[in-house]
This record gives sequence, C-alpha cells and structure tokens, in this order.
Amino acid sequence: MHKESTLLFARQFFGQNGGMSDRQVTRFVSLGLLFLIAPLTSRADNFQRVYFDPATDELVIGVVYRGTNPDHQFTLQWGPCHTRDDNQREITGELLDQQWQDAAQQEYRKTLRFSLADLECRPAAVTVRTAPRFFFTLQIPARGTE
Repeated sequence: MHKESTLLFARQFFGQNGGMSDRQVTRFVSLGLLFLIAPLTSRADNFQRVYFDPATDELVIGVVYRGTNPDHQFTLQWGPCHTRDDNQREITGELLDQQWQDAAQQEYRKTLRFSLADLECRPAAVTVRTAPRFFFTLQIPARGTE
C-alpha cells in the first residue's frame, strides 16, 4: 500500500514519473521526506562566546544547544599538539555533548569552564569545535605571561 501511494503521488507530481522508473521514484520521494524530517530531529551545538580567562587559567565557552532538558554535560577532548613551520603551536579541542542524541525540543544556553592548568601545548592557537561545522580559534598564552 505504501509503495502504491508513493508512486501515485509521484505520478501526479511529475506526470507519469517524469521518465523515472518506479524504483527511482520511490528512492527520490523517500530522500525528499528524509530531508524534510531531518531538521526536526537533528541539532547542533553552537558557540555563543569563547574566551581565555587569565585569572583562573580557564577556557570559557558559552554554548547554545537544543534538547529536552538543561542538564547536558559537556567534555572537551583534546587532540595532539602540532608545531607549524613558523614554530607556532596549535591544538584542537572537540566539545562533546554527552546527550547528543537528545531530541531537539528547546534551546538552552550554558557557560562551561575548562581548566588549562594541565595543557602542555602553550603558547598555542587553540581551536574549539563542535559538530558539524562550528569552530572558534583563539590564542592561549604561555603560563605565567597572562
């Protein structure tokens, strides 16, 4: 029944399938529905503000996220430290939401603080990112020079 109604819809919309086979029409309509539904279920964390607090030696991240509750826990997973050709160092930290599969029902904001006391890669350009395409880069000074 589902396949027949999909094909009927496509024939009405494209006029006898627009030259496509029944299988192609079914795939096309299924993909179209997926693209319509995906924004309702997917969400991405975004940065509201990112800065280094020299008084506490912390990276402060204001994050905006969507979910069913305001109690999401975030961690910062550091990648390796790299030294560029100009002898400047850089490191990337990925902000991970422990409830990343939570349904995107409401927007929440949270300020996160991550200690840099154990970060050996300093001074460095620090890039913080979150999936899929949000990132922010700032310069973190060497210890004791803040």
